[in-house]
Amino acid sequence: MGRRNLAATLSLPLILVLAACSGPAAATTSPSQPAATQPVASVAPTGSADASPASAGQIELKVAPGAGSIAAYLTGKDGKTLYIFTKDTAGNGKSVCNGDCATAWPPLVVASVDEVKADSGATGALALATRDDGTKQVTYKGLPLYYFAADTAAGETKGQGVGGVWFVANP
Repeated sequence: MGRRNLAATLSLPLILVLAACSGPAAATTSPSQPAATQPVASVAPTGSADASPASAGQIELKVAPGAGSIAAYLTGKDGKTLYIFTKDTAGNGKSVCNGDCATAWPPLVVASVDEVKADSGATGALALATRDDGTKQVTYKGLPLYYFAADTAAGETKGQGVGGVWFVANP
């Protein structure tokens, strides 16, 4: 099998998952289901760069400088880029990315608010929303936050603009 055929064969599953996440079928919530969003009262900016580091197991949301056409954006665990999904409704915190979509776009989930901190550049409100599977997803400015499975290292932004509905989370 040639390299071109091998690359096409290996990339097909990812393409199918991305298509599923950007099409209308990804919106699987019912308007009759109220969003379960909890304010994260204890999440506050950590201040300047000389603030104490986050404790073990704690995720610190940081602001990464943009590059090229990408403005500054939020990062989470291990400096990986965080994204928003424009099919989620701003303000209610409810995610419509579930199943295969959540495999390609893993949600930022925590067990409690004590696991999340934001640096001083992240000035938007943080909260937790209950996902369909019962886990608690971190929201920023009312929108759920996600990673992109294809981003394998800190600073990668391969998910920017995917399907015209996935974008880096801007502070």
